[in-house]
Amino acid sequence: MKILIDLFSTDYGLMSFIVIAIIFLVMTWAGVYVTLKARQK
Repeated sequence: MKILIDLFSTDYGLMSFIVIAIIFLVMTWAGVYVTLKARQK
């Protein structure tokens, strides 16, 4: 747990967290989009 706190206390850790969050959101959105497209056919 302390490793996470040390990671977030640095700008690099915060930026990497933001990048991971963005990638996660894009993958989730892509999955939903593909599911909806497949359902329309």
